Amino acid sequence: MTTINVNTVAPAGSVLTVGDSGDTIVAVDEIKVNTVKDAGGNTLWVSNGSGTLSSVSSGFGGALNLLSTQTASNSANVAFTSGIDSTYKEYVFEFININPATDAVTFHFNGSDDASSWSYDVVKTTTVFDAYHYENDGGGTLEYASAQDLAQSTAYQTLVSTLGNDADQCASGKLHLFNPSSTTYVKNFYGTFSYVAESSGSYEQNNYVAGYFNTTSAITAIDFKMSSGNINAGTIKMYGVS
Repeated sequence: MTTINVNTVAPAGSVLTVGDSGDTIVAVDEIKVNTVKDAGGNTLWVSNGSGTLSSVSSGFGGALNLLSTQTASNSANVAFTSGIDSTYKEYVFEFININPATDAVTFHFNGSDDASSWSYDVVKTTTVFDAYHYENDGGGTLEYASAQDLAQSTAYQTLVSTLGNDADQCASGKLHLFNPSSTTYVKNFYGTFSYVAESSGSYEQNNYVAGYFNTTSAITAIDFKMSSGNINAGTIKMYGVS
């Protein structure tokens, strides 16, 4: 075996070729690059140098790309006003341990189609159903939650209702938003949440919400807040799906 020890290998031109066609090149330890291409010059993926990938080849299938993380601390709201654009056809919001400052409140959201003023008042039509079960085994059911749906309304859409604010109570879940930058179609979304609800006793509730922003304008921002009081704690992550 031949060993070559060098500090720098520089190509004569713009491309450094290692090995001949058909050869297998083995890296014993690691190769550090930000852009990886195949032999035909097609980009497989690009890294920003910090582990975030973009331009991932569709041959790898779907991938979640973390775009933003916000952590609430007695916050009036959590808004995502950048990063929602034509880069991705699907965006996923992940909610981890959302705890309200006020007991038995609604955690809800709205969208904006304004470029900078962020008025959250896009018309939407939605539907909601849920399943619940009391801690004391006092009952439970699966039901259509007609009080939580909207019909051509600009109001905030419920994601979680009657959320408890005890120190150990919280809500977690995901919300999917599709093709928000389209100027042809309405913007579909759906989400599911698991949380501790409060109303005559604590109970587990599983909410399912779906609907659409009834606009052909691009959705450029999303806002999350409580129906009353602040978001005491919790983390919201936004991903782009490639």
